[in-house]
Amino acid sequence: FLCHILWASHVCGSLQTEAVEQFHQLIPHKVNVEFDNTNVTLSMHSQKRHLNWTLKSLKMCYERDDEQLPLKRKAMNNMFVFCLLFLTDGLLLSQSRQRILCVNTLKTALQVTSIDISGSFTVNTCIIHYRHQEFSHWLNLFPLEQLIHKKAAHRKRRLPHLDAPLMITSSVSNINVSVQLGDTTPFALGFLSASAESQESQNMHQRASLTLDNFWWRVGQGSHIQQAPHPPGKHVWGEALILDSLSLQGSFNRPLTESSSQSPSLSVESRLKGLQVELSETCALCLSRLLSLIRVPCHTGPQLSDSATVSPSSDETVQPFSTSHLLFKLDCLLEDVDVFTLSNVAGAVSLRMDTVGVRSSAESSRVSLQGVSLSVVKTIMENMQTCCPASQTPHPVLKLTAIAFSYHVTTCTLQVQCEEELIVEWAPPDHMVLYQHTTEAQACWRMLCGDDHRVKPAECQSASGQGRGTCVRVELGHTRLTAHVSEQNYILVHAEAVSLSKHASSMHLRSPSLIFNFDGNNIVTFKGLDVETHTDLNEMQLHRNTFPFLITPHNRVWVLTCPSLAVEFPYQYNFSNTFDMAISVQKWLRTLHLSTSQASAAQRLPPDLVFKISQFSFVFLDDMFEIKLRDNYELMKDESKESAKRLQLLDKKVADLRKQHGELLPARKIEELYSSLEKKHIEIYIQRSRRLYSNTPMRKSLLTWTVSDLELVALADQSLHGPERVRQQLRDIDGISPFPRDGLSLVVQWCRAVKFKLAAFLVRIRDYPRYLFEIRDWELSGRLIGTEQDGQMRARRKEIVPLGPPWGDVTVHRNMPPLKFYYDFKSNISLYTIVWGPCWDPAWTLIGQSVDLLTKPTVDPSPLLAWWDKSRLLLHGRWVMDIDQANLHQLATEDPYNTTENMHWEWNKLNFHWNPGQFVFKGDLDVNVRTASKYDDICFLHLPNLCMTLDLQWLCHGNPHDHHAVMLCCAENVADVTSGQPHDSYRAFRSENLNLSITMDLNQYCSSEPSQPRILLYSSTLRWMQKFWDTWTSVSRPICRGKLFHSLRPVRKKLGQHYKQMSYTAAFPQLQVHYWASFAQQRGIQVECNKGHVFTRGTQRLIPQAGTVMRRLISEWNVTQMVSELSQVTVHLMASTWDETADHQINAQVKKTHLLSLSSLSYQRQSNRMEEEVNLKDETNASYTHKLHLVDLRASWTTTNRNIAFGLYDGYKKASVLKRNLSTEALKGLKIDTQLQAKKLKRSPTADSYKIHASFSFLKLSPLHSAGTSMLQKLIEETDKFVVFSEEDSGVSDQLCGIAACQTDDVYNRNWFIELVNCQMMLRGTETAGCVLVSAAKAQLLQCEHHPAWYNDTLKQKTTWTCLLDGMQYFATMEPNPSEQEDRQLWLEVKNIEEHRQRNIDSVLELMESGQAVGGMVSTTTDWNQPAQVNEAQQVQRIISRCSCRMHYISYSHDINPELATQIKPPELRNNHEKEDLLKKQAGAVDTFTLIHHDLEISTNPVQYAMILDIVNNLLLHVEPRRKEHSEKKQRVRFQLEISSNPEEQRSSILHLQEAVRQHLAQIRRLEKQIYSNIRELNSDDLTEINTRLQNQLNQEKNDMQMKSEELNILIRCFKDFQLQRANKLELRKPPEDVSVVRRTEIYFAQARWCLTEEDGQLGIAELELQRFMYSKLNKSDDTAEHLLELGWFTMNNLLPNAAYKVVLRPQSACQSGRQFALRIFSKVRPPVGGISVKEHFEVNVVPLTIQLMYQFFKRMMGFFFPGRNVEEEEVADEEDKFRLVTTGIPVKPRQSTEDSLGALGPSKAVTQGLNRTAGVRRSFRKPPEHPVDDIDKMKERAAMNNSFIYIKIPQVPLCVSYKGEKSSVDWKDLNLVLPCLEYHNNTWTWLDFAMAVKRDSRKALVAQMIKEKLRLKPASGSDLRGKVSEGKSDNNLQQQEEDEKARLLIGLSTADKTSSKKSIFSRRK
Repeated sequence: FLCHILWASHVCGSLQTEAVEQFHQLIPHKVNVEFDNTNVTLSMHSQKRHLNWTLKSLKMCYERDDEQLPLKRKAMNNMFVFCLLFLTDGLLLSQSRQRILCVNTLKTALQVTSIDISGSFTVNTCIIHYRHQEFSHWLNLFPLEQLIHKKAAHRKRRLPHLDAPLMITSSVSNINVSVQLGDTTPFALGFLSASAESQESQNMHQRASLTLDNFWWRVGQGSHIQQAPHPPGKHVWGEALILDSLSLQGSFNRPLTESSSQSPSLSVESRLKGLQVELSETCALCLSRLLSLIRVPCHTGPQLSDSATVSPSSDETVQPFSTSHLLFKLDCLLEDVDVFTLSNVAGAVSLRMDTVGVRSSAESSRVSLQGVSLSVVKTIMENMQTCCPASQTPHPVLKLTAIAFSYHVTTCTLQVQCEEELIVEWAPPDHMVLYQHTTEAQACWRMLCGDDHRVKPAECQSASGQGRGTCVRVELGHTRLTAHVSEQNYILVHAEAVSLSKHASSMHLRSPSLIFNFDGNNIVTFKGLDVETHTDLNEMQLHRNTFPFLITPHNRVWVLTCPSLAVEFPYQYNFSNTFDMAISVQKWLRTLHLSTSQASAAQRLPPDLVFKISQFSFVFLDDMFEIKLRDNYELMKDESKESAKRLQLLDKKVADLRKQHGELLPARKIEELYSSLEKKHIEIYIQRSRRLYSNTPMRKSLLTWTVSDLELVALADQSLHGPERVRQQLRDIDGISPFPRDGLSLVVQWCRAVKFKLAAFLVRIRDYPRYLFEIRDWELSGRLIGTEQDGQMRARRKEIVPLGPPWGDVTVHRNMPPLKFYYDFKSNISLYTIVWGPCWDPAWTLIGQSVDLLTKPTVDPSPLLAWWDKSRLLLHGRWVMDIDQANLHQLATEDPYNTTENMHWEWNKLNFHWNPGQFVFKGDLDVNVRTASKYDDICFLHLPNLCMTLDLQWLCHGNPHDHHAVMLCCAENVADVTSGQPHDSYRAFRSENLNLSITMDLNQYCSSEPSQPRILLYSSTLRWMQKFWDTWTSVSRPICRGKLFHSLRPVRKKLGQHYKQMSYTAAFPQLQVHYWASFAQQRGIQVECNKGHVFTRGTQRLIPQAGTVMRRLISEWNVTQMVSELSQVTVHLMASTWDETADHQINAQVKKTHLLSLSSLSYQRQSNRMEEEVNLKDETNASYTHKLHLVDLRASWTTTNRNIAFGLYDGYKKASVLKRNLSTEALKGLKIDTQLQAKKLKRSPTADSYKIHASFSFLKLSPLHSAGTSMLQKLIEETDKFVVFSEEDSGVSDQLCGIAACQTDDVYNRNWFIELVNCQMMLRGTETAGCVLVSAAKAQLLQCEHHPAWYNDTLKQKTTWTCLLDGMQYFATMEPNPSEQEDRQLWLEVKNIEEHRQRNIDSVLELMESGQAVGGMVSTTTDWNQPAQVNEAQQVQRIISRCSCRMHYISYSHDINPELATQIKPPELRNNHEKEDLLKKQAGAVDTFTLIHHDLEISTNPVQYAMILDIVNNLLLHVEPRRKEHSEKKQRVRFQLEISSNPEEQRSSILHLQEAVRQHLAQIRRLEKQIYSNIRELNSDDLTEINTRLQNQLNQEKNDMQMKSEELNILIRCFKDFQLQRANKLELRKPPEDVSVVRRTEIYFAQARWCLTEEDGQLGIAELELQRFMYSKLNKSDDTAEHLLELGWFTMNNLLPNAAYKVVLRPQSACQSGRQFALRIFSKVRPPVGGISVKEHFEVNVVPLTIQLMYQFFKRMMGFFFPGRNVEEEEVADEEDKFRLVTTGIPVKPRQSTEDSLGALGPSKAVTQGLNRTAGVRRSFRKPPEHPVDDIDKMKERAAMNNSFIYIKIPQVPLCVSYKGEKSSVDWKDLNLVLPCLEYHNNTWTWLDFAMAVKRDSRKALVAQMIKEKLRLKPASGSDLRGKVSEGKSDNNLQQQEEDEKARLLIGLSTADKTSSKKSIFSRRK
């Protein structure tokens, strides 16, 4: 066809020549040639090879019309020429008779007219079979090289210019060509029909068109065999190219002239439909074989290169001019395009494009694709593949609706637009298929290109160099990228409106919405994302300037800006599983695509990163069930209140209707109203429940973390880049950790200079009102390093990535060591707040479970690390924070929504350092208690300039800082590492325990104005702290654990149980502590001290609980050491005169009084319980657990101090009583089991009774410690138990039980050692002005704990207290009315307290003092810091000289120390006749108190004696006035309970009273909160008035509550006593058991001497001496008591000058030692019956006495004891009044007459009948009634006055009496009298009745004896007895007066007249 066209053009060009004209003249006008059945044979090599060509018919025709052909050239315009070639059924056969070529019809025609030239070519059914092995020999006959050169030369020859139009048409149909090239797989191609048309007019306008239908190209075996056309919509594998239809049209226009300014234009249009392309290795082999045959041999290369260099050079001069101005237009449309790639191992890949449009011009080009899908055919099961539209493609990898590519030549801009949806479904198997196909495609391309592909890198570099100026813009409308990391898990990236623009030096990515979805959950959401990259940014230079260690001046920058970034994790979603699979897939992709050389190549410096996020949120979603449960609960609470309001409104309406209609309103109607209201309640609740979330959205979050205005900058630098530099920075930051000797191999290493700032950092749990974390204005800068250590082979776990067949599963080795962070940060924060409370524990547990799902647990089989060890492993470095204000709120309630109850730790100007193992806090600390009452905003702890250090010492097997040595191990490598023991990769690093050391140093002053540390406490604050402690120590419950919740992980250990040792150290320059009993500050305590130091150390022990049930370990803390040193300690009691009800602030006027002060205090404690035994006698060397050393203790006890102290104690007592009485335990235990005693079993010495278990259960061995007995002991805790003592006399102090019990050698713990040096105490009374000073040079108080022992088959543990006082002295002031003020403090100097000091004789002051003797004067000082010379004060007198005192207290307890349980031996078996030791007796193991004084030297004057009595009565023995009132109320309630003996009625009244007190308490709390809320909003006068009214109401409520609380307390106590009495009455009916002693009291004085002096304190009056004074009291288990008083010797001496008798009173016998006593009083008392005390036995024994008395001595003594009274005139109160005052406390009412006294002196009928208690005697005891008297009052009075005496015995006492009167003549000498023996039985008397009975019977006997002695002595001494006569008396009555005086002194009876005014001490007042 082309030859005919060339020939036609050649002919047309020849017409212009003369030769042509001549040639035409030779050719005939018409030629027809026909051949039929032609056969042509070509042979070679003697016909070894030949070709046979047969042709059925061949026709050639030539026709020319030249009738009008002139000779001239112009006649050629009318020329007509026609040529025709036609052949049919042509067949070319090879020598093997195989068809090579078969043509059915071929027709070629050419027509030349005067108008145009046209040609046509038609072929029908052409079949070609080319076999290269058979046909290649024929091709070698043609010189291909010459043909190529000829063609090149022919191309250079210019064709003739044709002026006539040229049109060529061709039509070809049914073409089939099969080719087989050697051993290559054959291929075949063909088409059904094709037509082409070309037109050219005058060489300026050219047009061409091509139409092709059903073109195909098959490759593979059997492809040369003719097959049917492929079915529509199907692709047959092996068809490399299928083209259903092709329509191509093109036109080319040239300008008229070459010099024209118009540019040539080219236009091409193409329409293609049904294109199928298949790329396979077979196609590549066929093409490469074909190209190798066509390609020119190598030796022609230089010639070709020459031509190639010449021809382009010629074109370069023309083409740039022409092509640069060529205007072209390309419009191409492809429909139904399918591209397949076929692999030998990986199936096929199908790319479907529904429509492909290409539009291109000189300015721009545009390619648009619609309906694109990429799918993977993993396995080819059939020989055909369905070709469906992209929207119907099953499981596409890539799917997009439309995409357009545009390129603008002028701007070099490439723009990609995809407004529709773009979907990518990626999976590792699909990726492997694509990778395999890509690899095979690259191999095929290299096969086709041969060696030319080596030039590609250079070409790529040049192309990239040219493309750097290209601008790329990508716009994606809706993008969904899905990565399937496993069959069930996937990651979805969802983006909206993605815009990407890339310039030469920057890139800009923008998207309004970008979402990362994991497994259908939107995890990360970006709103308004904007990412920019820059080569340089001026802003970064400012950031780099803040880090001086950076050396790189400029770097690339990536800037990410996002207005909103949200991270949200659903409830119980396992994020770590999907994320870990994604990391495994990423590792696999890295190993797949990156070679080792590329991975190890040096990387360029990474870019700087800038993140600007306006709002960041991190959310854990909550359980929907929990949310709805809470909301429904709130709805039910609110609906309950609303329904109550509706019910109240209906009640009001019904009441109004009843008022209107009265009885006419039917009850049925009312019932219907109420029933309808109930239905309405239900309907409203259901409606509200359904509309619960219609208006307000449901709360979803469990934890919400939000960050506002975050700007994060991460800078890379050459000094921080690279492994070696990273290691240097790592060692610089983490210098404390030992670096490995062999170096540190890192897999991941990066280091950045980090800087960020944010406005707010907030963390909230659920919808709780308080933030968990609140940080404001946070700025941070520093270095951050992240490294991951190389785990080698043992620390690499294997992860499986399934790729499917044929690859199977691929194994990815993952590095197991974690990513560690190293930091060196410094940050500034304006506000830092943390809120935490135990009420948040349940939610925090759920948060912990959610956090566990974020990170995949390690596969190392070792036990998991606790969070503190994990933080030590992962975090290293230093962090410094400067915080303006830091707050810690510790919630104190169980309600997480409460905002008012918390403890607030407030730091101001806090400087925080976080170093390895250390936390340092520096700043001002205030600890506040926040409540909703008026006690809010109380700063109870203020510590300025505090430096608090927390040192953490981790106890590990190895170095706690050597985290580099921790190497994990996967499960399969465990056997190679471990050797028999359980594997633990963290064994050396894991902390076994933690030692915490807290140091608080207040001595570092940073400011110019130092502030004093202070503590302010209220009683309500302490109660609140108790509640706070109970809340924080409550046991947390397990949350969402167990099989039901699929949580079977082991219980995590609490940090509180990890402590082994904790130490606390505090040092302060001064400290002030205030304690107030109430907010009104009525009473309080102030403690001040100067420099102090406190150190304490405690250890924790975890004790497992017994039993099979798994329980928590019991934590037990023991203080092992404590050291405290305080100096200059002063304690004041404070009181205010303000009204307690006033609501005021702290600045009230406060009066302070001194309580005590110390110059130094030292305390030590150490744990030495189980140390070696120390000799008990050597107390100084003994080591004690507690040692307290006090120096210069000065204490004051005055009435003011007493009132304040009693007020404080009373407030504490009231609060504790109220708490106890309102508790549920108040009425428990009151049911008395009457069979308890019957159930007690006697212990028998069997083997079972000796078993002792090492737990608390062994305490039940004691029969006295049973449940019933312990209950009874609690019930009678405030009742007295009175007990027995044997008749045996214990005698002297060596036999005292207290001393004997303290001298045993079974001490296992010396607990307390308290030592006081130079202590003194000032006592001041109320009625006298002076004061008494008590001092001791040395005092020691010792406590010891003894080993448990068996006492009468009962196991008890003994504790002993011993008090030793040495150098005790008593001093008193002298003047009766001293001039000093009451508030002045008088103190002794230390030199007067110290003992055995050396006196300086040269000192004048020492000479003036009176030494150490009693009665000496010493100086005092008012300022205890300065000596007496500086502060002159009055002198005081020593009233008791130096003496020593010893006290012992022994207690026995059934509570045995568990540590000693294993050391207890069973009781020894002993014979009944074996003699027992004193302590082994039943009476020996009882609580005992012993007081011993050896020598006492006492000297007092009358003023001092009165002062001592005042102090003893009004200060030491003072009873609160309300105590008597309280006891009277209690007695009244007790009798009421006895009258009403129904227990259930009593219990009911108690319960009602409890409820009333609770209501008062709740009302008080409500009023306090309301008042405080009003105070905080106090702006107007109305609120002030409201507050005043509320304050009055509050005060009234407090008073009512106190009254009812006191009444409740009395009622409960009396009720318990009443129940106990009932139980005891039941016990009396049972057989008696052994009575045991429960308490013993002993007081012993060896010798005491008391000197009575005149007012000057020097001149003596009398001296009293006592020896061997012994008093003992025994309380027994049956509530009986025994009192015993023994006095070995006593004497009274007269010290007056010129005294006739020096000895006034003494026993008649000489002083004897041993068991004889001068005085013995014994009393046995039974429990009261009906309020009346029962004296079972009362006996008084006195040795014979000698009495020698002088009237002058008697007068002086009366003046001493009763100063200011006239002995002659004033009457002395008789015994009746004294006993009344002593026993009843009722003041005496003066009598109106002497009738009662005379009647009382009347004789008695008999001794056994008792006294005749007349009405007069009874009226003398009676107090005038203050209120109407009822029966209960009478019972009380009667019981209080009477005693029941069962037996009284007073043996006879001989007396020898001598008397000397005022006159020398009055004298009685050696008057022998005998007091008779008195016995009384079964009398109910008052003490007055008893005294009157003794007086009456003694007087009767003594009167008779005196008369006898008087009559016997009168004749002998009558003349001698006359002397002076008293003033106003006559001489005749002198003798009678003297006799009367003697009788008055002896027996109190006047012999002359009974109505005389002179009364004896036994007589009664008138």
